[in-house]
Amino acid sequence: MKAKRIDGKAISDTIKAEAQQQAQNLQRQGIVPCLAVVLVGEDAASQIYVRNKEKACALVGITSKMYTLPQDTTEQALLTLIAQLNTDNSVNGVLVQLPLPAHINEEKVILAVSPQKDVDCFHPYNVGLLHTDKKGFLPCTPAGVLELITRSGYEIAGKHCVVIGRSHNVGKPTAMLLLQHDATVTICHSKTKNLKEICKQADIIVSAVGKLHMVTADMVKAGAVVIDVGMNRDEHGKLCGDVDFDAVCEVAGAVSPVPGGVGLMTVAMLMQNCITAAKLQNGI
Repeated sequence: MKAKRIDGKAISDTIKAEAQQQAQNLQRQGIVPCLAVVLVGEDAASQIYVRNKEKACALVGITSKMYTLPQDTTEQALLTLIAQLNTDNSVNGVLVQLPLPAHINEEKVILAVSPQKDVDCFHPYNVGLLHTDKKGFLPCTPAGVLELITRSGYEIAGKHCVVIGRSHNVGKPTAMLLLQHDATVTICHSKTKNLKEICKQADIIVSAVGKLHMVTADMVKAGAVVIDVGMNRDEHGKLCGDVDFDAVCEVAGAVSPVPGGVGLMTVAMLMQNCITAAKLQNGI
């Protein structure tokens, strides 16, 4: 029996509808949630992501302020803009689209965004809240992974989850969220030995490596849930993930596709974070 295809579009649409309802409730109290997005340079993928965020804001009822800066913008000019947005009471969330041009220090920029407006959950303060089980923003992609699993009806508590990838923005926080939901979590990476054997034991596999066909059918236990966070292009230029989708579908219980999976969830969870920011900043 073929694996269930996890529908990221349907789930993300539901979350955006929930955010829209919350935005309307805030607007009735005179509060209009607002997200400021800063894009430096002309990276094609970043431009697509920013447009998708702008569309989602319009749908949900969040005001979006877009700041498109040229490639040669100085680090100081960017930091000055962030400082202005931090003190602008009409702005609830500040998002600086990554990656940044090579001459700008990414870490400095992440630290410059006010933790109260850090809707990407990249600031060390918010990362610290996540790792100490305190309330705060949830990182958008890891939170999206969690929602894909739970809203598709799959239990996390007591399950063995294998996360492939240990990046600060996806791998590690995904493992932390799964741990908070009472999973037993194994993090695998480029130095892991016996990757296939470890994955074979998993009830849930999350691959966040960015490597074509990283997860093959012989790595997956029958009936396992497989979440694909990867974004790659195959030899024909077609967008695909880390998972050998067709082959894994013959073994797994459920698989999230690329496109149509985690990517859509990331934007939906960003909308939710913007609503959360507006509530927190207004004492709600």
